[in-house]
Amino acid sequence: MKPVLPHAQLDWDDQGLPRSRVFDDVYFSDKSGLEETRYVFLEQNHLQERFAALPVGGRLVIGETGFGTGLNFLCAWQLFEQHAVAGARMHFVSVEKYPLSQPDLQRALALWPELKPLADQLLAQYVAIHQGFQRLVLDNGRVTLTLLIGDALEQLPQLDAQIDAWFLDGFAPAKNPDMWTAELFAELARLAAPGSTISTFTSTGWVRRLLNAAGFKMKRTPGIGHKWEILRGVFLGWPETAAAPAATKPWFSRPQPLTGERRALVIGAGLAGCASAASLAARGWQVSLLERHDALAQEASGNPQGVLSLKLSAHGTALSQLIVSGFGYTRRVLEHLQRGVDWDDCGVLQLAFNAKEAERQAQLAAAFSPELVHILDQPQAQAQAGIALDHGGLFYPEGGWVHPPALCHWQASSTNIQWLPHREVLELRKVDDQWQAWDGDALLASAPVVILAGAAEIKRFAQSAELPLKRIRGQITRLAQTCESQALATVVCAEGYVAPARLGEHTLGASFDFKSDDLTPTVAEHLGNLALLEEISTDLATRLHAHDLDPQHLEGRAAFRCTSPDYLPIVGPLAEQAAFADAYAVLSKDARQVPDVPCPWLDGFYVNSGHGSRGLITAPLSGELLAAWLDNEPLPLPKSVAEACHPNRFAVRQLVRGKV
Repeated sequence: MKPVLPHAQLDWDDQGLPRSRVFDDVYFSDKSGLEETRYVFLEQNHLQERFAALPVGGRLVIGETGFGTGLNFLCAWQLFEQHAVAGARMHFVSVEKYPLSQPDLQRALALWPELKPLADQLLAQYVAIHQGFQRLVLDNGRVTLTLLIGDALEQLPQLDAQIDAWFLDGFAPAKNPDMWTAELFAELARLAAPGSTISTFTSTGWVRRLLNAAGFKMKRTPGIGHKWEILRGVFLGWPETAAAPAATKPWFSRPQPLTGERRALVIGAGLAGCASAASLAARGWQVSLLERHDALAQEASGNPQGVLSLKLSAHGTALSQLIVSGFGYTRRVLEHLQRGVDWDDCGVLQLAFNAKEAERQAQLAAAFSPELVHILDQPQAQAQAGIALDHGGLFYPEGGWVHPPALCHWQASSTNIQWLPHREVLELRKVDDQWQAWDGDALLASAPVVILAGAAEIKRFAQSAELPLKRIRGQITRLAQTCESQALATVVCAEGYVAPARLGEHTLGASFDFKSDDLTPTVAEHLGNLALLEEISTDLATRLHAHDLDPQHLEGRAAFRCTSPDYLPIVGPLAEQAAFADAYAVLSKDARQVPDVPCPWLDGFYVNSGHGSRGLITAPLSGELLAAWLDNEPLPLPKSVAEACHPNRFAVRQLVRGKV
C-alpha cells in the first residue's frame, strides 16, 4: 500500500484566506469566492433549473475534481435546498488528494456566514476522513456526499457512477498539471451520464482541446471577476476513435432498476438488517423489517458492548479498504447517538504481545495516517490506557466501543420503517412481481424487494441455500466495574478485548468456538475470557478482583458470528443458481472468457450477511451499498471492493474450479 497522504498544508494570508503550500495557489478568489462558484459551476451547469425540475424521488448527481474547502458543495447544496421539492435528493461526489483537517475546514468555512447552517452540518459529519471512499449522509438523507480521498487517477477509475454535472475544479493548470490530463478527462467522460454538463474556471486552450477529444463539446463563455473567460460544455458521447472503456463483467453488473412501488422486506433486525432498512428509508422507500424475536438486536448484535477496532492490512486489500471506508461511515453515524451511553470514542489499543505482532504493527503504522493509527511504546500505552501494561502497541484514537442495540434502534427509527416482531420467515415465494414471506401457511408480508439480513439463517431459503456461510459461536463475560477499574480509559485488545465500563459494567471477550451450536453460556468460556484478561493486563485483572470471582456465577452472553470463507461480507443482488451455472458454463473451460450473456438475476432479491466480528464497521456501509444498487446511485465503495463482496463471487469461483 502506498504511504498515506497528509492533510492539506495551508498558509493563511492577512485577510484570513487559505493558500495551499504544496501548490502555491489559492482555494478561492479573495474578492468573489461565492459569486465565482455560483457563476462558474452552478449557473453554467444550469443547476437552479435542474433542481427545480426534479420530481419527488428524483436525484441529481454532481461530480467534482478538488473538494478543497467544500465551498462548491455547500453552494450547490444551498441552491438545491432553495429550489428542489421535498422528496428530491442531491448526490455529490468529489475527489480530493489533500483533505483539509477539521480545524482548517472550520476556519475556511467561517469566511462565509450565509452558509453556516449547512457548513455546521458538514463539520459535524467531517470525522474519520481517511484514504479511499468516504460517505457522508446529510440533511436526514436528502443530501449525500461521497469523498474520494486520494489521487484522482487512482480513485476515479474505481468509481461506479453516472454523473449528471461535472465541476472541473482544483488548482490552476499551471500550478497542478497532473489534474488536467487526457487520462483524467477520459475518466470524466466514462462516468458522464448522457447529456452530462461540465464547467471549469479555466479557459486554457489545451484544456478545451483535451476535453473536446474526450467526448465533451466545450465552448468559451464570458468569465467573472478577474477571469475573462471560462469553459462550459456538454457530453456528446464516448469518442468513436477511442477504445471503449472496459465493460463490467455481467455477473457483477447492475440489475435493471425496479420500476413501480418502492417497498422492501428486510428479514432480520440486527446490525445488517437495521442498516439496510435505514438506508432505504432515507431514500423514501417503505420498509417492512421482520424479526423472529420480540425486539431488535437480539442475537450477535445484542452484546452490551462491541469494539470499533480496525483489523487492517498494510497491502491495500479489498477487506482493508472496506474496513477504512466502513469505519469512517460508522463513526459518522455514531455522532447521532449519545456518547458515553450508546458509544464512546475512547480509542482502541491493540497490544504488541510478541515480536511477530510488533512487526505487523510497524508495517501498518507506516501504511496509514497517524490520525487513524499510530504506535505507542510501553510507557505511552500504559499512560493512554490508565492501567499497567507489559507491552506497547497500535493505538486507534478514533476507535472505541459501541452498544450495538442503540445503533440498531436509531437506524430503525424512521417513520418509513414498519417494525414487525415475532415474524419468523420460513419460506420466500415470488408471485407476480412480489416476494412473499411465509411462515407455514401464514403470509407475513410481501414487497417487490427482499433483503436477507439474518446472518447464517438465510441459508434456510432455497434461493440463498448455496451461499457458503458458517457460524462461529462467541461468548462474552460481563464484569462489574470496581473503584479501581474505573481507571481503564481505552479499549485494550490482545487475543481478546476489554472495554471501559458502560453503565457500571465492563465487557470482556470473546471466545471462538467453531463446533458448538448451544448458546448457553459456559463456565469454561468464562474462564477462557478471564485468561484473556490476564494476558491483556494482570493489573486490570487485579483491579477487577478477577481471582476472587466465582466462575459459576459470572454473567455473560453467547451468540453466533456469521462469516464467509474469504472473511468478506456477502452483500448485493443474488442470481438464480442453476441458470447462472448454465449461462457462464464456459468459465469451467476458460476462466478468461466473459460471455456476453445477461446475468439471470433473481429480480429484487438481495443479501447483506457474513459480517463476522466486524459488523459494527461493515454492516452500516453495506446498507448504503445495497441502497445504491437498488436506486442506481453512485456506489459508496470502490468498484473492486464492491465486487469482492458480491454474492456471485462464489458461483464464479465454483465454475472456474470446475465444481459445478
